[in-house]
Amino acid sequence: MAELDADLVHILPSSVLPPFWAKLVVGFVSLVCFARSYDGDFVFDDSEAIVNNKVAGVVGRADLLCALFFLLSFLGYCKAFRESNKEGTHSSTFWVLLSILLGAVAMLCKEQGITVLGLNAVFDILVIGKFNVLEIVQKVLHKDKSLENVGLLRNGGLLLRMTLLTAGGAGMLYVRWKIMGTGPPAFTEVDNPASFADSVWVRAINYNYYYSLNAWLLLCPWWLCFDWSMGCIPLIKSVSDCRVIALAALWLCLIGLICQALCSEDSHKRRILTLGLGFLIIPFLPASNLFFRVGFVVAERVLYLPSVGYCVLLTFGFGALSKHTKKKKLIATVVLGILSVNTLRCVIRSGEWRSEEQLFRSALSVCPLNAKVHYNIGKNLADKGNQTAAIRYYREAVRLNPKYVHAMNNLGNILKERNELQEAEELLSLAVQIQPDFAAAWMNLGIVQNSLKRFEAAEQSYRTAIKHRRKYPDCYYNLGRLYADLNRHVDALNAWRNATVLKPEHSLAWNNMIILLDNTGNLAQAEAVGREALELIPNDHSLMFSLANVLGKSQKYKESEALFLKAIKANPNAASYHGNLAVLYHRWGHLDLAKKHYEISLQLDPAASGTKENYGLLRRKLEQMQKKDV
Repeated sequence: MAELDADLVHILPSSVLPPFWAKLVVGFVSLVCFARSYDGDFVFDDSEAIVNNKVAGVVGRADLLCALFFLLSFLGYCKAFRESNKEGTHSSTFWVLLSILLGAVAMLCKEQGITVLGLNAVFDILVIGKFNVLEIVQKVLHKDKSLENVGLLRNGGLLLRMTLLTAGGAGMLYVRWKIMGTGPPAFTEVDNPASFADSVWVRAINYNYYYSLNAWLLLCPWWLCFDWSMGCIPLIKSVSDCRVIALAALWLCLIGLICQALCSEDSHKRRILTLGLGFLIIPFLPASNLFFRVGFVVAERVLYLPSVGYCVLLTFGFGALSKHTKKKKLIATVVLGILSVNTLRCVIRSGEWRSEEQLFRSALSVCPLNAKVHYNIGKNLADKGNQTAAIRYYREAVRLNPKYVHAMNNLGNILKERNELQEAEELLSLAVQIQPDFAAAWMNLGIVQNSLKRFEAAEQSYRTAIKHRRKYPDCYYNLGRLYADLNRHVDALNAWRNATVLKPEHSLAWNNMIILLDNTGNLAQAEAVGREALELIPNDHSLMFSLANVLGKSQKYKESEALFLKAIKANPNAASYHGNLAVLYHRWGHLDLAKKHYEISLQLDPAASGTKENYGLLRRKLEQMQKKDV
């Protein structure tokens, strides 16, 4: 194998093991710091999901782990050449195989990781092998027979490494294909509008425009957004669109760099540019839409690895400028300025990620046409109880994307709570018409129809929701409430039982079963259900309260009292808890305790008519007892 020249030593890791790992740690820390300026996908698109910054942070770790193992794989491949010079081919093969294994780990973290094998191949052929593409092309064009003597083509070590990389890549793709269920994921038009365009020309020009946007985010990561879909970037449909200039600028720069990398007589310059372009372009290929459709327009997380190539090219560019100009201080000032600006941007962006509200509102100035941005702001406001403002953002989301069923569903829910049932029904009906398998919208439509006394339609909506989502405990619970309103007690109990089977901690379903059995005089069955519920949810004070009522009616006063007191300890400000405990004491004959809890209950809820009446009866009884004593 050819000896490494002095120029290449600066690219490869040291042969000494501790500095190798030290460089790796420093490099990864730098990558993490650089990545903090960029965002991962942060999608709140399921109205039933509870998502927060911590979950989004965990999701983002996949890209960083992919970047870590990608760099490990590349550094391991570099290590193969140093070891082969000292210990022979066996050691070199070991490091190549280790590099492939690390590449597989990177791919398992994120699909982008598999591209490290392509980068390793390019590095091996163009940088290590000093393969001069221009020279080979010229020989082919002139039918130069000396091409047969090119050492690279007869290099057995290179052929072995390429064979290993190819076999490793094929194996990874097969495993990944099996994991995906032998089929690509399905995406919608709102995820990647350009890929659904009918015209090949429109698709091509918009793909290239997306590339230019990614390049601009690398150069100037100032306009950042957690999501770039849903109309954030309108399609280019005409050459007269001024955004076409960005495409021309991108390809002008890329072609210039590629020509320099392939045609430069300076071997050091050629190999540095090749390495930089390799890191810049190859890891980005899976996101380019060239091989398959991707589910995003722009995803800043895919720029973590290309940013390595960007840094290499930028550093080389500034180094070249400093050699050919006397104004080295000016160049140093520019470099420091860029570092300062990006550090400031990192601090600002980190601050915006501290809360959902800041993150979502920061996206408004970047993507005001993105319906998902308005939807997420509305959801955040609704979670905080600001329904009026939430309605405004939900309506804007629906205006920007008239088929945004999740926004319709959430808006319909708020309108339902505000008793604007007619509009809520219209929105939810439209949502299930657009997406017939939207189970949550069917359930919410059933709730609205139930409130409008349209019981048959409500039952049908609930049944349709369960058809599309068989394990749907909340829908069974609401179906049980419908049956209870219709006095179909057996059906109600069956529906609530289904809810508790699917979700054993469904407190409301357990409670309703206890109350219904209690109200229908089935005290023994109500007691059994209550005890079963408390075994599963031992700290639920509402279940303690319901079971205590049943035990009190069964004259199990001591056990009922213990449950009432436990429920009051868990929720001391519940007027009904004190009021019902007072009734228990009243029946039990502990009149002083009954008087005490009646008074506490009335302090908490002075308008409780039942408690007032019972308290009045107790006072008259106490007065009569006092008269008898006199």
